[in-house]
Formats: sequence, C-alpha cells, structure tokens
Amino acid sequence: MSIAQNIAEITAKLVANKVKLVAVTKNHSVSSMLEALAAGITAVGENRVQEMLSKYPEIKAAGLTPEWHLIGHLQTNKVRQAVPLADLIHSVDSEQLAVEIDKVAAKLGKRQDVLLQVNVADEESKFGAEIGQALPLAKCISQLEHVRLCGLMTIAPYSENPETVRPVFKELYQLYAELNGLHLANTDIKWLSMGMTNDYMVAIEEGANLVRIGTGIFGSRQ
Repeated sequence: MSIAQNIAEITAKLVANKVKLVAVTKNHSVSSMLEALAAGITAVGENRVQEMLSKYPEIKAAGLTPEWHLIGHLQTNKVRQAVPLADLIHSVDSEQLAVEIDKVAAKLGKRQDVLLQVNVADEESKFGAEIGQALPLAKCISQLEHVRLCGLMTIAPYSENPETVRPVFKELYQLYAELNGLHLANTDIKWLSMGMTNDYMVAIEEGANLVRIGTGIFGSRQ
C-alpha cells in the first residue's frame, strides 16, 4: 500500500480512541515525509537531532509546519541544537538533562514541552528513568521555569506477540495516573506516549493517547 493508504488505515483506528499519531521519519527521505504530510500527518518524530536539523529547513521551505517530536535519546551536548526546533522532547530521563534543557530554553525565551521517558521493563539496552525514580524526577522537572512536563513515554521490549508487552503498558498507565494525581505545579500532564508499529493497538487498549509509528506508515527503513 502507499504511504497515504497506510496513514488512512492507521488513522481510522486512532480516531475512535482520540489518539495522536506521530509519524516516525528516522532514515526516511524528505520526499516520503512530504507525501505523509500531504496525507494528513501533523506531527513527525525523529530519533536523532542531526537528522531533524537536516530535514527541518526542507520541510519549512515547502511551506509546511508540522510539530517536530524528538523521540530518541538526547545527549546533553545536543540540547542546544534540539530545543530551538523541537515542539516536544519525549526522552527526558535525568535531572541533568532537564536542567540543561531549561538553561537553553531560558536563553531562547521558550518553555520547552517534554515527556519523562521511563524504562518500565528495566532493559539495559534502553534509556529511561527507572520506574521508582520517575515520580521524584517529575517533581524535580516541575520546578524548572522553562520546561513543561507533559506526560510519560516508554519503549516496550520488541516482541512478535504484542500481548507479551501488555504488562509494560499497564504499568506505565498506572504511573501516569499517579503522576496526574500529584497535581504538580507548572506541568500539563496530558500525553501518554507508548506504542509503535508492532504493538500500538495493545498500547491504546492500556491507555496510550500518543503513538509513534514509522514502519507501519513508510515501510521498512532504507
């Protein structure tokens, strides 16, 4: 199927659940991105700052203004490049990173929206705060003047059978409910970012309201 057909099929599943779709454009061409944007995509997600920097001017030159989501790990030395472009950073996982984002955003006169990434499954290969550190870290982030915490994100372990990762999504939803219950000042807790091409329907069943889909839209990466 074409990119537009893939988007139509996925969107039909998301609309009923009021779920936001972020098209993951890592390693996909600008022409593929333009095709997706023409088909109704309003938010794109990049894993690497460098790739976002290279694509941003071309998309802007085409007269398009999608939301730019940074969904990959962000090193503190790349914050200066990321903050001017990113509408939402999904991958804040330490106080040090949050403080650096706050400093850069302050210089730009910007309030940077972020999600707290949680490594629910405690995988060594994945970034993210440990689940027991998440709420204390959320409290720290809420005290930063130029960072706005907007929710949580996780990347579930890959599995051919998405049912096996349902407990991961269930646990993050419980944490999201706890975070909402804290009513932290200076936050806008509204996004639960979990679910990708292979497991997004299970994630939605467990409360996700933002999903990150690449292969399901664009096919396998080049």
